[in-house]
Amino acid sequence: MYVPAHFEVPNVEDLHRLMREFPFAILMTNGKNGLDANHLPFELDPAAGKQGVLLAHVARNNPVWQDVKSGDDVLVVFRAEDAYISPNWYPSKQEAHKVVPTWNYRVVHAHGKITIRDDERYVRGVVAKLTRTHEASQPKPWKMGDAPADFLDTMLKSIVGIEVEIEQLVGKFKLSQNRELRDKTGAAEGLKAQGDVAMGQAMLDAIPEQQR
Repeated sequence: MYVPAHFEVPNVEDLHRLMREFPFAILMTNGKNGLDANHLPFELDPAAGKQGVLLAHVARNNPVWQDVKSGDDVLVVFRAEDAYISPNWYPSKQEAHKVVPTWNYRVVHAHGKITIRDDERYVRGVVAKLTRTHEASQPKPWKMGDAPADFLDTMLKSIVGIEVEIEQLVGKFKLSQNRELRDKTGAAEGLKAQGDVAMGQAMLDAIPEQQR
């Protein structure tokens, strides 16, 4: 991924935060049948490995777990909010008109080695972790014990675990950091006014304290 210096995010904690907030990612593989992309929710274990370990599962009928082998290189792409940026939001446009549209976004690329985990105990643990994470906000969180044991056993047999040990994290937060302050704030407020509050706020948050 091309990352100009002003869009680079070197802080691993910032990258992990995005991965936790936007866990539905793209697993990209290049196995014996060629390039493939699968869209999966991932659970991040930030304390494992050098830069964290990603846990997920796929349907047993999904050929990806047989197309690749443990130890293969894979790429997992996490994407947060994105938005079109209109030149009309830049105050500098009114002076020189030397502005063009662009697109802002936040992404993290996790490069790593995949391990296929086709064992029921591991899969059960992955499902339990994902469930606890995503049910936490519910008034009455669903738990695995709520389902009949025989039904749950059947469902768990129909999925296969996947683990990705992260070897390199590359983050790109393109939030108009290369524009002057008035253009940054103008674009951010333009986004918020049209309802793109998350991206607008992310742009404002990216402005260094000394420039505010």
